[in-house]
Amino acid sequence: MCLLAATTGFSQDENLPKPELTEVWEPVPKIVEPSAKPGDPPSDAIILFNGKNLDEWMSPKSNGPAQWTLSDGVITVKKGTGPIRTKRSFTDFQFHLEYRIPANITGSGQARGNSGIFFAATGNGDSGYELQVLDGYNNKTYVNGQVGSIYKQLIPLANASRKPGEWQSYDVVWTAPQFNDDGSLKTPARITAIHNGVLVQNNGEVKGATTYRGNPSYKKHGPGPILLQDHGDPSEPISYRNIWVRELK
Repeated sequence: MCLLAATTGFSQDENLPKPELTEVWEPVPKIVEPSAKPGDPPSDAIILFNGKNLDEWMSPKSNGPAQWTLSDGVITVKKGTGPIRTKRSFTDFQFHLEYRIPANITGSGQARGNSGIFFAATGNGDSGYELQVLDGYNNKTYVNGQVGSIYKQLIPLANASRKPGEWQSYDVVWTAPQFNDDGSLKTPARITAIHNGVLVQNNGEVKGATTYRGNPSYKKHGPGPILLQDHGDPSEPISYRNIWVRELK
């Protein structure tokens, strides 16, 4: 390359367009201050749980305040009270959550530390699209139901589970399904999920709302809350902390 081309950034071929013709200057992305500690919320996050209160949550079972136990900066499933869900509804978002399977967990398979995160939860039950929470450390179960799966649909790309008693994390990018005016599906939901720093769902196409029996399907809906499941297992309950969301416009 000649010295002139190297110093100016322009090609010697005058027939080529100038590079500034393909430079885009607007709209300027908004400034978001990242957190000082990985996993902590950035400046534009909606804090769903900061260890102090359950103000952002409610009980769909009673249609009243969330009944789970709050102690030492964490919330723990209170058996028999049912799930808790956010008071707010969301469409497309980035989501972070940390959970802990009790160190003294008992049981096996699906009865070992079972909970779940439901996106676009509807009604008063565990409906919506479930990202599985389960003890995956030396705990064999069906692979489309293990931790990191979209329950009964998408098998995780890896098992990155930590031992029971250790805190674990999910980082999720959720793209909600879109529907036509007649209620038919326009575009399916998609999910990217990182479990303990490991990619387990890579822009996976969700097949429909989660169901225990039969095949998933879509039914038209709008924005929905995020729900944490009370699975009702006899084993020790799961705890959660540091929950936040960033809406993606």
